[in-house]
Amino acid sequence: MNQLVILMGAPTPGQNPIMQFLPLVAIIVVFYFFMIRPQMKKAKDQKKYIEALKKGDKILTIGGIYGKIADIKEDGTIIMEVEDGSKMRISKNAVSQDSTATLNQP
Repeated sequence: MNQLVILMGAPTPGQNPIMQFLPLVAIIVVFYFFMIRPQMKKAKDQKKYIEALKKGDKILTIGGIYGKIADIKEDGTIIMEVEDGSKMRISKNAVSQDSTATLNQP
């Protein structure tokens, strides 16, 4: 029975309890700086991009559709013109990224 207690590593009376939680705190800090913070920054940049959209911008939707903004409505929708001249009504949140460089390629 004494061997089991020794193998389990029972805390010594003189050990600082803060030192036991230090690895857990370090893991949380690393998780924040490498996972949560970059994701929040990316979401913030995406929101700024969506708010700055204007008529004539070339965009790519989340669904993979390339187009050009024909009109922006006040209700949060965009009228997007695709290659053959037809128009689609999409939500502003469906815009993924700017596609100016991609659309200009042959």
